[in-house]
Amino acid sequence: MPELVLTSSQSRRVDQLAIEKYGVPSLVLMENAGRGCAEIFLVECIENGPTVIVCGKGNNAGDGFVIARHLYVHQEEVEVLMLFPPEELSEDARINFEIIDKIGISHRLVDPHQNAESIRETFDGAEWIMDAMLGTGISGEVREPFATMIQLMNEAESEKLAIDLPSGLDADSGEILGSCVNANATVTFAAKKIGLLKNKGPQQSGEIHVVGLGIPNFVIQEAMSCSSESS
Repeated sequence: MPELVLTSSQSRRVDQLAIEKYGVPSLVLMENAGRGCAEIFLVECIENGPTVIVCGKGNNAGDGFVIARHLYVHQEEVEVLMLFPPEELSEDARINFEIIDKIGISHRLVDPHQNAESIRETFDGAEWIMDAMLGTGISGEVREPFATMIQLMNEAESEKLAIDLPSGLDADSGEILGSCVNANATVTFAAKKIGLLKNKGPQQSGEIHVVGLGIPNFVIQEAMSCSSESS
């Protein structure tokens, strides 16, 4: 069977079908994504030293909060840097933030401009930095505060792991949208995104791992078929 590769619209359609047609709650998809990423990280990537997870405000951030919880459960040292306050998070991301907050996982709100030196110090002490800022839905050039945070991440000597795809990479064209995380590895969900495989995608993504969302392949194939029929 040929490898499944998704466009950004097909990726969104996978989620839509899973939720609306097959009854899989969005929080379950987020849990499966985050847990799967944490499991791969623990097997393939973990070294002695802390992990810092940088979170935006959408579902990519929610994945990051889930990952933080699972690393914490495995007694790994983890800290979460948030670019937005809890009230600005997407609904599912906020639910998962509230869990890590109640558990007591270290987290703080940062401004990449005002707190640049503090962020650099945090990155200097990290073995890995995880990018949970921007997902497949980005359009147009990367804006602040993401652009400055991407610069700070790329300047750090720590290894970088991108969640779903490197922030700032176009999921379809593989082009850099102004600035882009330069990842050593990427964990992507359901199937590889076409932008990971073309133009700048391979050099920005590093080693690519695919995590299932707990849904059958026929859901992915249905999403691909629907997108083809509507195009």
